[in-house]
Amino acid sequence: MTKRRSRGDGGLHWDAKRQRWIATASLGYDGSGKRIVKRGSGRTKTEAKAKLKEVLRDYEDGLAIAPTGYTVRDAVNDWLTYGLAALDPGTVSNYRTMCEKHVIPALGHRKLRDLSADDVDKWLVAKAATHSTRTVRLMHGCLNRAVKRAMARDKVKRNVVELCSIPRGREGRPSKSLNFAQAEAVLLASERSPLHAYIVVALLTGARTEELRPMTWDHVDLTGDPDADPAVPPHIAVWRSVRAGGDTKTRKSRRTLALPERCVQALRLHREQQGWQRLAAGTAWKEHGLVFASAVGTELDSANVRRAFRHALRGVDGIEPSTWTPRELRHSFVSLLSDRGIPLEEISRLVGHSSTAVTEEVYRKQIRPVIQSGAVVMDHIFDRSRDR
Repeated sequence: MTKRRSRGDGGLHWDAKRQRWIATASLGYDGSGKRIVKRGSGRTKTEAKAKLKEVLRDYEDGLAIAPTGYTVRDAVNDWLTYGLAALDPGTVSNYRTMCEKHVIPALGHRKLRDLSADDVDKWLVAKAATHSTRTVRLMHGCLNRAVKRAMARDKVKRNVVELCSIPRGREGRPSKSLNFAQAEAVLLASERSPLHAYIVVALLTGARTEELRPMTWDHVDLTGDPDADPAVPPHIAVWRSVRAGGDTKTRKSRRTLALPERCVQALRLHREQQGWQRLAAGTAWKEHGLVFASAVGTELDSANVRRAFRHALRGVDGIEPSTWTPRELRHSFVSLLSDRGIPLEEISRLVGHSSTAVTEEVYRKQIRPVIQSGAVVMDHIFDRSRDR
């Protein structure tokens, strides 16, 4: 006679509706007094028992089992819906586009629990053949964060994406910088543009476009205090950006920059022209105190600035407007200072980098490769011609 299982040992039965064997095991009660029951299913008794053993092993290890139908698409959509609440809308839009165009079409139908490192490696290598390294890194980051969030919610045992290295992608468009002659030509050509003051300030101070667009007149001092000791020159306070919360990119990005005379003149003319613009707009004008504003006083977006900047470059010899972007005014600022022998440490302070390592990494093509000051001094000290 078959010995009857003890109460709570679980069981094995045929589910006619699902046409599968179901193995169950009772593991006691939870905090609310509800019985904890774990199940495993299979087409045969052996398969169902093996599945139950896997479930029990994971339970003992403190791991939950993801729903069988939970896919990479589900994980990514959950991350996009609930994991980006504190980010800037532009960043959220960028992540969503990246996921919908690259992650979900390639891996979305894969069950998350079945996603392997090989799957991710093959996907990244395929993307690296057609996209830049930065874009591939962004794709990897989106998938990695989505799976990491799913793992934290017991939807998967481990994050295989984090184990995969990012392959080198195609070379992106290299940043350029204006030489002195080109910079002077751009400043002259832009005098007819409504973006003239913006171009002058960006080129002559190195401020980021995200820092200039939200700048208000409260943070601009066009007179300074010449009677102070030491004298205070005209300056701008770079304390805000268009990032989430209005903070600058880093703590050291909050800086106060003295204005060259050419910037002071351009900003004074710009403020006068903005006054006439305000009168012309009448009741349509929305006052936000912005230095660089639209025709009705609202903040410019990056597309507005890029379009107006390229329009201002038309007619400048040797420059194809469609290949330049406003951020390259900042690259030109670094290049021009480096060409004049300004130390890297000082350039790093002016552009608001957290360290000189960042300046070297981002602007390595704009930094003068040979530091000549030491050689010049040593040639003077050990000048053999004086001994002859």
